[in-house]
Amino acid sequence: MEYLINFLSGDFSFALIRFAICILVNWVIIDRLYYKKSRRRDFYFTFMLISVAIFFLVYFMMGMDRGKATMGVGLGLFGIFSIMRYRTDTMPVREMTYLFIIVCLSVVHAMVDVESTPDILGDFLKLGIIDIIVLVAISLCERRLKIMSTKLIQYDRPELCKPENKEKLLADLEERTGLKIKKVEVGGFDFLKDSVVLRITYDGKVNEVDSQFTVRKSQWRNV
Repeated sequence: MEYLINFLSGDFSFALIRFAICILVNWVIIDRLYYKKSRRRDFYFTFMLISVAIFFLVYFMMGMDRGKATMGVGLGLFGIFSIMRYRTDTMPVREMTYLFIIVCLSVVHAMVDVESTPDILGDFLKLGIIDIIVLVAISLCERRLKIMSTKLIQYDRPELCKPENKEKLLADLEERTGLKIKKVEVGGFDFLKDSVVLRITYDGKVNEVDSQFTVRKSQWRNV
């Protein structure tokens, strides 16, 4: 019993408090700011588990000798950021931004050394201020900047992609997709299959970008 009390009153107890604060803040960011608009459960799952994994990874790295900890954390974070794309589908910019924020907050909460400073309450206050600043910044950006949903589609009427047929193209796309389209960009033409890749921007709750088709950035043009 005495061992348990000493264990809980030691350095690890402060780490658990920081972990609880970190998870709470990241949950607010993911659940109330990101998921409320995107409705992407796959990224919700990824963000939460990465938050947990990064915190304990950095925490135990910092538990090593201080001279080696900095190099170990640096190499570890380099490896983490190098696999963030998972070598599979390209992650949309908005999701990548949220992932970067989640990783940064987890690292900050894990690396702060509140055990070795006399002003423990001051250190927790600094963490709280950082968390509030991040939450306010994300909230303001989400409210002020309206991010439109985009989708890549393969279109079978390339003759309508001429600038003079813009109205006909929009009407045909809206009739087929049932979406209120705001913008259309033309990508690569496939004359063998008589088709063209279009990127449409529309009003919608889910912000998703399909990666089924690969088109170089220089090939896109507005209709």
